[in-house]
Amino acid sequence: MSDVTEFDREQRAIDRFYERLDHLRLTLRDKLAQVRRAGPSGSPQNRSERDAFATMYEDRVAHLESVEERLCFGRLDFDSGDSRYVGRIGLTDEGHHTILTDWRAPAAEPFYQATAEQRDGVWRRRHLLTSSRKLTGIEDDLLDLEREDDGKLAGEGALMAALARGRTEKMRDIVSTIQREQDRIIRSPLAGALVVQGGPGTGKTAVALHRAAYLLYAHRSRLERSGVLLVGPSRTFLRYIDQVLPSLGETGVVSTTIAGLIPHLRATETDSPLAAEAKGSRQWVKAIERAVRARQRVPEVDVPFDLDGHGLVIRRGDVSDAIARARRTHRPHNEARESFVRDMLRRLTDQYLLATGQDLDSDFRSLATEDLRSHPTVRRELNLAWFPISAERLIKDLFAKPHRLAEAAPFLSPRQREALLRPTSAGWSIGDIPLLDEALDLLGPIDGSTERDETERGRAAEVKYARQVLESSGAGAGIVDAETLAERFAESRGGGDLAERAAHDRSWVYGHVVVDEAQELSEMAWHSLARRCPTRSFTIVGDVAQASSAAGTRDWRARLGAMFGRHLHLESLTVNYRTPRLVSDLAMSVARHAGLPVSPLTSARDVPDCLEIQRTSRGASLSVALDSALTEANSRSEGTIAIVTLEPELAAPWLAAHADEFTARDGKQRLTIATPGQVKGLEFDVVVVHEPARILSAGNGAADLFVALSRPTQRLIVVHSDPLPRGFSQ
Repeated sequence: MSDVTEFDREQRAIDRFYERLDHLRLTLRDKLAQVRRAGPSGSPQNRSERDAFATMYEDRVAHLESVEERLCFGRLDFDSGDSRYVGRIGLTDEGHHTILTDWRAPAAEPFYQATAEQRDGVWRRRHLLTSSRKLTGIEDDLLDLEREDDGKLAGEGALMAALARGRTEKMRDIVSTIQREQDRIIRSPLAGALVVQGGPGTGKTAVALHRAAYLLYAHRSRLERSGVLLVGPSRTFLRYIDQVLPSLGETGVVSTTIAGLIPHLRATETDSPLAAEAKGSRQWVKAIERAVRARQRVPEVDVPFDLDGHGLVIRRGDVSDAIARARRTHRPHNEARESFVRDMLRRLTDQYLLATGQDLDSDFRSLATEDLRSHPTVRRELNLAWFPISAERLIKDLFAKPHRLAEAAPFLSPRQREALLRPTSAGWSIGDIPLLDEALDLLGPIDGSTERDETERGRAAEVKYARQVLESSGAGAGIVDAETLAERFAESRGGGDLAERAAHDRSWVYGHVVVDEAQELSEMAWHSLARRCPTRSFTIVGDVAQASSAAGTRDWRARLGAMFGRHLHLESLTVNYRTPRLVSDLAMSVARHAGLPVSPLTSARDVPDCLEIQRTSRGASLSVALDSALTEANSRSEGTIAIVTLEPELAAPWLAAHADEFTARDGKQRLTIATPGQVKGLEFDVVVVHEPARILSAGNGAADLFVALSRPTQRLIVVHSDPLPRGFSQ
């Protein structure tokens, strides 16, 4: 068969998949239009049905719209003579026969797992390279070495081509180039905590995102109801990856940072390393409990007062008993206060009725109770005994009042307490968020209301009703099932889809949590995340050598062993796909000389002219770094450039003057000027590192320099006037 015919054959297959995709889109849009034309009239039940169908069709249309690019990217040819196409989603023809296999399906595993030694019946794996809807190339891996192939290339050309492409401001998925070790981790079981340790460029983030998509596919019935939480290191990072899951057909994941765990609260301050380390300790769980209990206190003496000329007493013993009874309810402080107040008012009402010679069940009892409730002395003393307080006020008081901090956190050293003290007007830091989260859990809302959504009551009845709706309406045809429609009924009543509701509910419980750059999390941050996933189903990716937080992780088992026990599983990624070999070797050398616990790493790529080191005169290094970035921009028609420096603010005027020269054809800015901490988790075509010795000597030191040196995919330029750190000359 000629090359032209083979190429045409694959183009016809791709055309067929897009025709089917367009047909499904049109069908769903028509159904959505029909539902919308029905309008808001009718009974509440009818409106609920229409809203559920509309939400369902909107979600399915969005799902199909998101998989336009590289719909099909591969084909498997089997010894049996059968062929199987692999793509972003599964498609069936009009007869419900599979024409395109979802990459997450078990049937697609050989595309990622088959090797010449273990072929699984596959003799050829074909990579289909496309642009828009057009086939641009074919690359073949011949797994049966004894078979004559009439086709193309052998090897990993598809992977190398993807790595060589210029970066944009958004991360791409790697669904067409997932490697064997990555695929095995992606398809690991849902249960337990999977920790993926890997050095720079090993694809940790991509593995985490593709694993989230895989789990939502393989365990949809479970995870669609509870959702998946994705925790990243920064909002910049989340913007960088925000198109990956939609491109894989998943739009229901809640993405946040540790700072965003409490809706509507913003962390704008930065802790000193000493303060960050102090706030990270899990001993704050007991400390905050002590701080809450300090707001429940027995008066030092009995408190007499008069009501209608009758002498009454708020007795210390009564207050002590009422506090103990309220604590036994195990309700949050602000909710349990209702029990305390009710108990105390009962005791005081008994006193008053006895003092006035009335029976305890007198008809005047409720009036007497209300008089006591509004009495100034009673109100003051009951508030002092059980003080209603918000989480924000509790934490602000701890850090503003030395005696409260010493009382709650005796484990802190004098230096740590001094580092934590601040005025009540100070803003919040990331390290405060887990403490606030714990306080919210122990205190509850200050008005005594609950934060929890209603539980799923009558689920079986909902499904039965939804099935009746489907049968009577003739809808579905394989597009909608009764269980999913029942879920939509519930969502339409709850207001918004699951991801939207979960993102605004601090107490939401997720079915799975994915944590990227996990080495930065403190013990208290892990405690907060564990509260959100009681099943302890986690995917955790990171590199302990890149930990820059003083409260971060240096050893996975030491940090997570107590939380996950025997359900903690460690995997390693050892191949660096991102960073050119020479650059990677330099970064690893510097890290080793600095004493970082680096993982074994093998680079997959050699890139010519990938490293340049420029020495400048003192005071000129920043301007040389900026000029180097401009030179790179002028020599490259695409791709991103980053200048990593401790002084990004000094470059702002220069960037404003040269903004047009760094603007891509699509209007996007190609240049980023940032600190090492701000580029963590990101990648760029070209990275200019300014004064590495100064980065090494700054707060986060070696880890930050390791991060900075390992960001480029094509070229690293080091500009310095200070002597280079050890490791630059190997």
